[in-house]
Amino acid sequence: MAKEESSQVPKRTTRSSSSAAVSNIVDESEKASKPHKPTVSEHGFGEEAGLSLDDLLSNFPGRRNQMIEILRLLGPLNSPNFPVFIYGGVSTGKTSVILQVFRHLNRPFVYSSCITCYNSRILFESVLNQLLLHRKSSGNGYSSAKRCEKPSDFVNFLREALVNVIDNLKRNSGKLNSNKCHGRPNGNVIYLVFDNLELARGWDKSSTILPFLFNLQDILKMPEVGLIFVSNSSPDTYYSNMGYIDPIPVYFPDYTEDDLRQIFLTNQADHKLYSSFLDIVLRPFCRVTRRVDELSTAFSSLFNKYCEPLSDLRGVPKEEMNRRLFKHIQPHIVPSLNDTFRVRSQPSFKDEANQQTRRKSSIKASGSREDFDKSDFHMSTSAKYLLISAFLASRNPATLDSLFDSTGGSNRKRKRKASVKSMEQEEITEQELLMKGPGTFPLERLLAIFQCITSFVEDSLGEEGTSELRIEGGGSGLMSDVLLQLSSLCNANFIIKGGSCPIEGSTRYRSTVSEDLALKVARSVEFPLSNYLYRR
Repeated sequence: MAKEESSQVPKRTTRSSSSAAVSNIVDESEKASKPHKPTVSEHGFGEEAGLSLDDLLSNFPGRRNQMIEILRLLGPLNSPNFPVFIYGGVSTGKTSVILQVFRHLNRPFVYSSCITCYNSRILFESVLNQLLLHRKSSGNGYSSAKRCEKPSDFVNFLREALVNVIDNLKRNSGKLNSNKCHGRPNGNVIYLVFDNLELARGWDKSSTILPFLFNLQDILKMPEVGLIFVSNSSPDTYYSNMGYIDPIPVYFPDYTEDDLRQIFLTNQADHKLYSSFLDIVLRPFCRVTRRVDELSTAFSSLFNKYCEPLSDLRGVPKEEMNRRLFKHIQPHIVPSLNDTFRVRSQPSFKDEANQQTRRKSSIKASGSREDFDKSDFHMSTSAKYLLISAFLASRNPATLDSLFDSTGGSNRKRKRKASVKSMEQEEITEQELLMKGPGTFPLERLLAIFQCITSFVEDSLGEEGTSELRIEGGGSGLMSDVLLQLSSLCNANFIIKGGSCPIEGSTRYRSTVSEDLALKVARSVEFPLSNYLYRR
């Protein structure tokens, strides 16, 4: 008891002990407030670098060709390269792929996004802060290392910062060869990555900022600098009259249904259970959207509903249980689809009644049109033919436009049996076309194809329904109606309107619809689109 009581008596603090305690507190506070000294390894992934090529390719289903193309364009270590332009739809893995490629190569880079850098000054200062290893803090008043409003000031500061970074990289490369230090980036070439570049088109003086960024490599004249642009818009939207070398495009198409299945099955505890869930929900949702972020948000809540009748999540459901699970989740699919795709067409009651009567009368005649009506996709007949014309103009080469005839096909002669070398060459050209993505076309070519296919429909259908499709030679009113339909398709993002080509001087367009959607639209108007498609 005496020992316990003595242990509870507080120890008397003397002047020396209190001063020692204060000194310990000061030392700890100094250690805590001591800023972290950044090094050149901040320009890479540090200790997280070293991702193997097999892991890189397996982490991104459906992106093998794009990653191999990017690795080919970046080239071997310390090799100069042309600017690279990575583009594709939203949530197609562009940013994740390029960052993981740098993690695999362990090369130095600077990443800046136009989402956080919402004007040119913040973008310039963000690049300089990363190159100069400057961090905003309360000690420096949260200010940048350099303040530059003009592109000329940015070039001067950027050249000075790049010279220092490249010298440090060269010194570290010698140390890497001798000491094998870990966490240090490889090579002497530093890459500047500009993400979400399409947002820069809304900035002030974007007509001069964007060509300046594209021409930055020629302005710096430094082979140790690489430029990579990431955008949701195609390269045609950045056309300008200012001369610069066009960056090499790498196109990221939308994920296929099989790719999405592989993506969602990764990191799942029970693959069989989640696969049975995807068998129910994946196909209807893919008709609405193929964005991974929207699908993951919708699937997370639906999967919880799907698993409610299950007492043991580890067991594999049998056929009876699968039917029960399907009946349980079926009422929740349509509301979730409406939440995912909020922009819905609202036809009038008269149009809806007419559509119902047409649907009842054509159920026995055409099952494909019924499937199309179920997709809640409302569009006029002329707009559908205009959409088909835009898809043909983007898909087919311009040299084949003269081969279309009134019989609904092309006059191409029957090909001979191809040799092995020609087949390999065709595969190479197919991969190159896949990387470039859908082609662009002028307005004149679109109207010519529209005139061709509508004249074919008039000849095949006769007098039925020709009043909506007939185009008179001097009818300016109907031509304005076609142009109005074109503007509506551009506003709906079925067709992208690019900038004017400096050589031709005319506005160019690009179709963004997939082949499945184009075939579905063609089936709704009973148009033989497959006869017109050029199969490589």
